[in-house]
Amino acid sequence: MFKKSVIAGLSVAALGSGLAQSQQPPASPHTLTGNVGLFSQYIFRGLTQTNGDPALQGGLDYGHESGFYVGTWGSNISWLRDGGGYNASGSLELDIYGGFKGSIGKSDFGYDVGLLYYWYPGDVNPGCTMSAVGSTVACPKADTLEVYGALSWKWLSAKLSYSLGDETFGVPDSRGTYYLDLTANFPVPNTKLSLIAHYGMQKYDGTVSGATLSNDTVFSYDDWKLGVSYSLPKDFTVGFFYTDTSSVNNLGYGSLSEGGAYPKNIAKGTGTIFVQKTF
Repeated sequence: MFKKSVIAGLSVAALGSGLAQSQQPPASPHTLTGNVGLFSQYIFRGLTQTNGDPALQGGLDYGHESGFYVGTWGSNISWLRDGGGYNASGSLELDIYGGFKGSIGKSDFGYDVGLLYYWYPGDVNPGCTMSAVGSTVACPKADTLEVYGALSWKWLSAKLSYSLGDETFGVPDSRGTYYLDLTANFPVPNTKLSLIAHYGMQKYDGTVSGATLSNDTVFSYDDWKLGVSYSLPKDFTVGFFYTDTSSVNNLGYGSLSEGGAYPKNIAKGTGTIFVQKTF
């Protein structure tokens, strides 16, 4: 009788547990994630966007189990103000993007395709001109729309971004400009460390009417990055990376003393430290 009572009790407990599990709501097909970070400077494609000053950055992303996603990300900047007076109030970059991503079959290969709009709020200063390409023209807006496609395998990725507009990051007559990004983000086994390596190629297209130099000659360059990050409790990450570029043309990115438009040469090698949290 005692054995039967125990068995019956266990059966009722198991049934209750099964009913509780069956009543659990199904996993949501929607995800919402975010991030916020403090960086000693903002580096974009090898170029400092804050003249070497700190940057506060953050973003918010929505994803669906189908692979669809949209998101936004922002950072303070200074290059619009620094570079010849494009926009004296230009202190913000806001990126808005969306696309589809997923895995290829049951393999470790993945894909990601989408659109990204770089928005720099504010108007170009009246009377602003640029002459870095050998011809004086009115300063264009820096807002830029790119289409991108990426392939990944475990911790390796390759991404191509192609400009759809004619004023890519404030460079006139630059439709067709592209950027190739090759990145490795290797998690060191049995540690909280990740090693970062990147090589990029920024290729500008076009020539402004009347210019003596092409956009390619003045603005194109390669860049690279090496770094390390360390995972902390509560989804914090700290890290360091060093970046440099192949740019030797001081017209495009040089300092005022070098004949360029910026207080500092924004393409020179530099180190950046950061702390970031995801949620």
